[in-house]
Amino acid sequence: MTFSNLSKIKPKFRTSGRVSGNFGRNKVKAGSSMRGIGETNAKVVKMTTQEDYLQRLRDAYGCTNSPRVREFIYLEMRKIMVQRGQWAK
Repeated sequence: MTFSNLSKIKPKFRTSGRVSGNFGRNKVKAGSSMRGIGETNAKVVKMTTQEDYLQRLRDAYGCTNSPRVREFIYLEMRKIMVQRGQWAK
């Protein structure tokens, strides 16, 4: 009868190595990659007013031929006008 050393090998505790529990991918910290999107170090920040934005939309609507762009502009203008209570059906 041959003796095997396999029974003498003790299983190693998993106390080292990468922490995985995400189907083989490394665990990552929660949080969005866009969390700092509004932060700036600028001294002066110029914000476009809603009226200027609406005028730019009107100008762009007459210049474009793309139906997708026209639909976007129309929906944006309608959203602003509804907010102001100026949208008439």
